[in-house]
Parts: sequence; C-alpha cells; structure tokens
Amino acid sequence: MVNLKDDERLDFLLAEELRIIQSPSVFAFSLDAVLLARFVYVPIQKGNIIDLCSGNGVIPLFLSARTKVTIIGVEIQERLYDMAFRSIEYNGLQGRLQMIHGDIKEMPNQLGFGKFDVVTCNPPYFTTPSKGEINPNEHLAIARHEILCTLEDAVKASSQLVRQGGKVAFVHRPGRLMDIITLMRQYRLEPKRIQFVYPKLGKEANTVLVEAIKDGSPDLKILPPLIVYNDADEYTPEIRGILYGE
Repeated sequence: MVNLKDDERLDFLLAEELRIIQSPSVFAFSLDAVLLARFVYVPIQKGNIIDLCSGNGVIPLFLSARTKVTIIGVEIQERLYDMAFRSIEYNGLQGRLQMIHGDIKEMPNQLGFGKFDVVTCNPPYFTTPSKGEINPNEHLAIARHEILCTLEDAVKASSQLVRQGGKVAFVHRPGRLMDIITLMRQYRLEPKRIQFVYPKLGKEANTVLVEAIKDGSPDLKILPPLIVYNDADEYTPEIRGILYGE
C-alpha cells in the first residue's frame, strides 16, 4: 500500500510496469520526461546516473527499466521529493534508486566532481517573467520557470558532475537550443546528438533533445524527427512504442 496525500493519484508507467505518485496541483510528468528517458544513452551493468530537477522521480523510474546501475535523483521542492521517495519505495527500488532533497548547484560539492557516467536533466523551460505572469501555484511556478534554477545552473552542475567522456542529456524547448549549445560548449560539454520532436507532421517542433559528451570532439548528428500525433490525433507508432512498449 502507498499513503497518498491530498489530490495525489497512483499512475502506471505502462511500458515499465511501474507505478508513480502524481498530483495535478503539485506535479505530473509530461511526455518530455518520457522522451528524455528513452533518448539518453545509459550503461546497462556498470556505472552511475544522476538526474537533476527530478520532480516526482519519473526519469529515474523510467531509467530503472533500462539499466541495472545506481540512479540518483535530485529535487529541490520537498513535496515533489517526498512523492518521488514514496514512488521508489512502492516499486521496491530503494536498492538502486535514491532521491536527494537539495539544490542541484550544491551537488558537485556534496557528491563529488566527475563521479557520474550519465547526467540527465529536464530543467525549468521558461525564464522568470514579471510577477503577474508567474503561475500562482508555487510548485508549478518553480517547475516551469527559472526561479530557483537557471539553464546555466543546470548545464554547469551537469558538467561538474559528469566524468570526462561521460554523457549529459537535456530536454528543452527548441527556442532555447542556441542557449543550450552555447552553454554546453562553455562548460566543456560537446553536443553530439540532437533530435527534434514535432506535435504533428507539418507543425513546428516544440521539444528538442540534446546529448553531449564531456570534452568530446565536435561531431554533431541530427537524428530523424519524432512525430507525436498522426492526422487522427492518435499517437504515432513510434510514440506508442515509447509509452506502451508496443
């Protein structure tokens, strides 16, 4: 049994046969997190992974089905951290998954520099607007806007945490792609793979996935586009495979 609070619910991660605690008023993961967990390279047997800006722990949970290595998630909001912690316990993954309630900017000093083989991050997408434009819900505002963590904070911490030759993967909005590439190179992360995600064929991309290597040599690959919905507003076979394992 799991102790649910307020408006929390227990959802399936279908392809993984796992369950996750979600809340519409606190945090519920989006397709972006699922795509990042599928996009990033992960070691299968040896190594360690850290996920920054973990929210309710969705990416560590997804990754746990792809690898047997240790995965750490870091989340600054105590309520989201608690949701992630309880989801990990419910799925019996305490031996491989760990959540830290803390600021990603402090993790290199706390956990060590260059200690991780892979770093993933689904950071806040939007720069902080004027107060009237910020969501009045504190949990959602912090998750969506650069209030406690900027894009540079996330890239810098990722670079400090990953070992030389290790991989760092981000999911973000295409409008920030140049910022991502500029910051990654500033912090010795060389972009190696980029994939654009489109809501429908003929529409503009609304998501971008970027994977970089610490101190890697320049050699960027643009992967085939990923289309989410077909003309009938149904998931495409690629997305159904990602979500449901079909």
